[in-house]
Formats: sequence, C-alpha cells, structure tokens
Amino acid sequence: MYLVFATVSPLFPFTRKRSYSCRYLCLVDENEEVNKVEKERSFTCRQCGKSFTRKGSLNIHMRIHTGERPFACGQCGNGFKRKHHLEVHMRIHTGEKSFTCDQCGKSFTQYANLKIHMNVHTGEKPFTCDECGTSFSQHVHLKIHMNVHTGEKTFTCDQCGKSFAQKGTLKGHMTIHTGEKLHGCDQCGKIFLLASALKIHIKLPSKEKPHSCPSCGKRFSLLQYLKIHQQIHTGLRNHVCFECDKTFTKAQYLHRHQKIHTGKKPYMCSHCDIRFTDSRDLKRHEMIHTGEKPYMCSHCYKRFSRSAHLKAHERIHTGEKPFRCSACGKSFTHSSTLHYHAKTHVK
Repeated sequence: MYLVFATVSPLFPFTRKRSYSCRYLCLVDENEEVNKVEKERSFTCRQCGKSFTRKGSLNIHMRIHTGERPFACGQCGNGFKRKHHLEVHMRIHTGEKSFTCDQCGKSFTQYANLKIHMNVHTGEKPFTCDECGTSFSQHVHLKIHMNVHTGEKTFTCDQCGKSFAQKGTLKGHMTIHTGEKLHGCDQCGKIFLLASALKIHIKLPSKEKPHSCPSCGKRFSLLQYLKIHQQIHTGLRNHVCFECDKTFTKAQYLHRHQKIHTGKKPYMCSHCDIRFTDSRDLKRHEMIHTGEKPYMCSHCYKRFSRSAHLKAHERIHTGEKPFRCSACGKSFTHSSTLHYHAKTHVK
C-alpha cells in the first residue's frame, strides 16, 4: 500500500476553490481530471456572465464593457481592443494586401474579405431571406435587404425628414435638395453618386471584361456571366415551373415567376400600401412618390427613373437603331416603332 501525499497550491489569487495536485500516479480517469481543472479555471465576467478558461481572455473581453482601446494607430489615431486588430488596420496605411484571389488576381488586406470575394466566382449565395427566398453572397447584404420586409428605415433626410432603408437610397434622394448632378461614364453609361467613384471606374483596365460573346460581341468580366448570357442565343431554358410548365433561362427568373402562383406579395410601398411580388418593382414604383431619377444621360444630363429609359434616350445622341425590320431592312431606335412599322407590310 502506498501513501499518497497531496500539496495544496492556489493556482490563481482569486476567491475560488483551490486545486489539489497529486505527486504520485493515482488511479483516476485522465479525462475526468482535465474536465475538473478546466471547470476550476473558469473566469466569469460579472457584467454579462460569459466565462473564460484564462484570465487574459477575460481581460480582453472586459474591454467590450469598458470601451478601452489600448492599441492606437500612430498614423490616424484610431484605437483597437486587440493588437491583432491594429496590425490588420495598419495594412490600410502600408497598402499591404497579402491575400490574393487565384481566379482574377485581386488582392485583399484580410483573408475574410478574400473569402467573401470568392463567392463572386463560385456564384455561392449562402445567406437566404426567410421571407422571400432571395439569396445573398454576404450577410450584410441580407441585413440590408431585411429592411424591405420589416419596414425599418434608419436613414433619414435632414432636409425633409423622409426616411430610407438604405444609405445609398438616401444619397440618391439628397440630390433632389442639393441639385447635385450625378456622374455618368461616357463609355458605358454607368452612373455614380460620387465623382471619385467615377474616376476609379474609368481607371479600370479594358481587360476588365475579357469574355466576349461570339454571337453578339457583348463582353463580360466573368466566364459564368457569359455562359448565362449565351442562353439568350441558344434558347436553353433549364428551369421549369411545375404549375404552368413555363420555362426560364435562370433560376431567379423562375423563383420570381412562381410568386404569381402563390399570390405572395412581401414588398409593400410605404407611401400608398400597394404590394409587389418583386423588390425591383417596388423600387420603381416608389420613385413615383420620391421623384428620384438616378439615371442620367451623359450627353445632355437629362435624368430618368429607369435604366431602360436612359438607354432608349441615348440612342437619340448615338444614332443607334438596333431594331431592324426583317421585311424591308429599315431600322428603328425603339421596338415599339418597329412593331408599328411591321403592320404596314401586313396585307
């Protein structure tokens, strides 16, 4: 028979149970001992009740409650709770971007940003709205989208008091009060609220869209976008509605169509309570109330509420006539004009 000597050693200077360690081998289950030690080493936050196995982890956690930010940036003065957060922040000043996308070569300061970016190439949209089924590649985009269903409008105009669900919509609205001209790219017609954003857009290399459609020449930045586009020419419609057998080229078109059968209209106008099956229809409708016209002609600065109206208008300046009569070869700027003209050939 062996005598077992035990020494008492307080592991931490806190008002907790003392831990006893055996000098000799004892016939005690190893996992039980580990669990016991882990339990005894529990440091609990008195503010929120969260527990930690290390005192250092508790100290870092307490900065959430105290607001302490001991790690300050020497460049801009911003403070951080952790040293690692400061190190990541410093990459903004140094320009260091260690994480590069192997698909397009774009670089990022954080791995998390690269991971989010990869959804652009994979097409993965893991964040889905429980209300309408719309999916998003980023959780922040889902949160913004949910405002459509909840009716929450946190961005308020300080001029007229009107509120909006998104910051970008408020910026577009503010141009009504300021008279600010939106900035349009004279190459592609894309509109920007800020001149700086337009400058960045113009600096993008022409190889930004390396994938060209062999049928119509339209170019795309990603191969997957080209493949989706080519379904217009091939007529391939893989997505079928089981209610009416109608087919679609994209799953999103099918999903939008199926709302007709369910009768579900989750998007409601905050001005007149009219409901819509699609969020884009709601946005177009609300422009009637707000008077917003975010699409500006780069030639005469006339504004439009829809991009399709802008494209049709700009044909006046460019002279483009994409709609051609198959009977006589005459071309027109609008499809409606071609349709009216085609009746002249019918006998």
